[in-house]
Amino acid sequence: MINETLNDADQKMAKAVEVTREDFGAIRAGRANPSMFAKLTADYYGTQTPIQQLASFTAQEARVILVAPFDMSSVGAIERSIRDSDLGVNPSNDGKVIRCVFPELTEDRRKEYIKIAKAKSEDGRIAVRNIRRNAKQALEKLEKDGEVGKDEIAGAEKRLDALTKKYTDSIDEMLKNKEAELLEV
Repeated sequence: MINETLNDADQKMAKAVEVTREDFGAIRAGRANPSMFAKLTADYYGTQTPIQQLASFTAQEARVILVAPFDMSSVGAIERSIRDSDLGVNPSNDGKVIRCVFPELTEDRRKEYIKIAKAKSEDGRIAVRNIRRNAKQALEKLEKDGEVGKDEIAGAEKRLDALTKKYTDSIDEMLKNKEAELLEV
């Protein structure tokens, strides 16, 4: 039971770190990349659909992304979704493709992106700590129910704390790398 609880916590913490990594990928640093569009959705026949399922993305130049919708009737919805997002880009539409030209990053915009990255990393750390708290409660319940002894729980909590530290350190390292990437001119 203890190992199941710890393995479950390990998998959930790894997933929280992966979500944080995806969030960092959506933050622009210098080059424009298609992963920046990963979280955007567009209204497609009455359903919110990820725009990565509605179009192909091509990085034509360092600051230009071409969005080619598979269904031409979705061009307007995709363009609206991109315009309303926090990407800071004004897409232009020629009827077949949507051209997204990203402006040069200013120092203020870089600082703003660093704040966003810090907020996303804190969200990731909070998710990891919440998983730790739930696992700790499950371990305490096992002890209270008399299924395992105090010593086994103490050892399991130490392993749980080591897992928590490993994953929060991983998030901190990703944040440090993203900050360095953003400050690089």
